[in-house]
Amino acid sequence: MTENATSPRPADGAAPRVRKPHPIEVESYRILRSRVDLSPMPPLWRAVTERVIHASADLEYAVDILTREEDLLQGLAALRAGAPIVTDVEMVAAGITARDVVCQVAGPATGRMARAAGITRSAAAVRLAYAEVGPGAVWVVGCAPTALVEIIERGVRPALVIGLPVGFVGATESKQALRDSGLPQVSNYSEKGGSAVAAAACNALLYHEGDPQ
Repeated sequence: MTENATSPRPADGAAPRVRKPHPIEVESYRILRSRVDLSPMPPLWRAVTERVIHASADLEYAVDILTREEDLLQGLAALRAGAPIVTDVEMVAAGITARDVVCQVAGPATGRMARAAGITRSAAAVRLAYAEVGPGAVWVVGCAPTALVEIIERGVRPALVIGLPVGFVGATESKQALRDSGLPQVSNYSEKGGSAVAAAACNALLYHEGDPQ
């Protein structure tokens, strides 16, 4: 995804070690800020948007990402308290570099549930993950609209849902459904998204230092 210099992942709930960005990342941010001014945004919204742009080199995300600062504050507090992170696919999990995550999509039980219930593996993975982590988790979706719909319909009571699935089939509709649900969320308007940008949005909160206010 991006080049950076991160310390080993801390145990859940442990205080994160100070992160030292790679010089390439520092230069990337310098270029980004020379091309688009996001300083009027609230601090966490800006942090998420900048990291998504950094990960994608797509400046259109400056006007495509939608969230609420209070939702991001809630998600940040949950992460700092050690809340579990759940992803829809392993590519998203691989991109979250500061913490271990839960991803059930490849498990044999997921396939059995999907076949028995007549649902996608991604939706089945949400059901199994929720049984494992319970309420209060941060959910990160970058690939599967059906996972996002299942999160909404399952009533998982999340701390935050980062819903950025990509694609022409169901992606924009699932993100609109997330916004309509009233759940604490990060989404975007367009068909764009994907594993890299979903992971980047989560990393923006994990990497955030100090008081966001």
